[in-house]
Amino acid sequence: MIIHRSPVPDVDIPAIPLTEYVLQEADRVPDRPALIDGPTGRTYTYSQLKGMIHAFAGGLAARGLGRGDTIALMAPNIPEYAIVFHGAAVAGVAVSTINPTYTAEEVRFQINDSRATLLITIGMFLETAREAIEGTATSEIVIIGDAIEGTTPVTALFGPPIAQVPIDVFDDVVVIPYSSGTTGFPKGVMLTHQNLLANLVQLEDALSVTDGEVVLAVLPFFHIYGMQVLMNEFLSRGATIVTLPRFDLEQALTIIQDRRISRFFVVPPIVLALAKHPLVDQFDISSLTQVFSGAAPLSAELANEAAARIDCAVVQGFGMTELSPVSHATMMGQDRPGTVGVTIPNTECRIVDPATGEDQDVGGVGELWVRGPQVMKGYLNNPEATAATIDRDGWLHTGDIATIDADGFVSIVDRLKELIKYKGFQVAPAELEALLLTHPAIADAAVVGVPDVEAGEIPRAFIVVKAGQTVTAEEITAYMTDRVSTYKVIRDVTITDAIPKSASGKILRRLLRDQ
Repeated sequence: MIIHRSPVPDVDIPAIPLTEYVLQEADRVPDRPALIDGPTGRTYTYSQLKGMIHAFAGGLAARGLGRGDTIALMAPNIPEYAIVFHGAAVAGVAVSTINPTYTAEEVRFQINDSRATLLITIGMFLETAREAIEGTATSEIVIIGDAIEGTTPVTALFGPPIAQVPIDVFDDVVVIPYSSGTTGFPKGVMLTHQNLLANLVQLEDALSVTDGEVVLAVLPFFHIYGMQVLMNEFLSRGATIVTLPRFDLEQALTIIQDRRISRFFVVPPIVLALAKHPLVDQFDISSLTQVFSGAAPLSAELANEAAARIDCAVVQGFGMTELSPVSHATMMGQDRPGTVGVTIPNTECRIVDPATGEDQDVGGVGELWVRGPQVMKGYLNNPEATAATIDRDGWLHTGDIATIDADGFVSIVDRLKELIKYKGFQVAPAELEALLLTHPAIADAAVVGVPDVEAGEIPRAFIVVKAGQTVTAEEITAYMTDRVSTYKVIRDVTITDAIPKSASGKILRRLLRDQ
């Protein structure tokens, strides 16, 4: 067995509740803005944030919610996101974070699977929320913002503040985001207090947050990248976070210029805009010291082009929801374009040939396996999927093909897993194939990811039409539009005579990609 260990020394990881760690600087800088709503300027200081988190926890406890319970949170990036998230954590309640662009059917699946008893959202998504909770155990919708008839205002959930309820930091789940893993339908990823806290500590040296730093949060908090690397990490260092509910390039550039943002966390399509969009030249973004890309591979060429244009380091890291999320990151001042940096502290990795099962040394190519305290507890209600992802020795099989050089820098070179990464969002082929097969004119279907300059990858459907039937690509796109989120809708369709399959019936996706 060849184990590649981090070149960075291990760090001490305290065994304390997540929120205690995230709020560790609150009493030192009580009057410093912790969260600012970018569009409106609405601000919470660290003192206000801490007080409201514990009051929200008190309100949940007064309703009888505690350890073993789950609430669902479906909201964009707004300051109140952190209050709900950490208020639940203090009360011992798990939060299932939901993508607010989901359809009602997708929201309903997640509510049912996570057994959430309460859905917290904003007025913009109320119609979806009402449709989604039909037939579920969730009977109450809580609205952040102005009160709406038939719902509960979030202010009604605040009560007398309470201290952190006793929990088992190694076993109690604090958040359940949903991920397609290496393949298949979305699964609830059980992340404990220790999982998240460990990854925050592991990232301290890589991110090197300076005291009083101001960071822009356009990456969604419902996604593990925005949740951890932005919201939790920067709050734990006493920084100021400016939130944007949706990405708009001009608005983001304006905030970077006006608030002198020092760090910008992005996905590759935003790097593309920084490299090529004419708007960039109209703003002074010289305050930026680093652009950090994640969630999908970023080419060395694009990173170098963007870095040269904006005169700022453009680096990347690697992670996945099941890793809380980071296993590899570029340390400050150690840029190596085209790589995802080095293995972070307290983490081991292996490069394993998927054909032979043999470990690869420096320069070898194989599937990246990761072991460390950030590895998830498992998939909710799905021990089979857990066992297929984490082996008996605790190695998480990422499904990504990688190589490591003599200095410990890792490069992702291919994908073993079927998952498609569209602008950083996960698209599971199996989910889309199942939907396509419900169309009355479709006899068989397969979905693969194909490279796209802007999105990273886009889903392409190969369709076999039933005898005597006809269907157009436009009709297939229209059929999907009302049934899945925008980023899952297929707009690239190829009509074919047959779907190539193995003797066992498995779709041979590589043959389709090669076409």
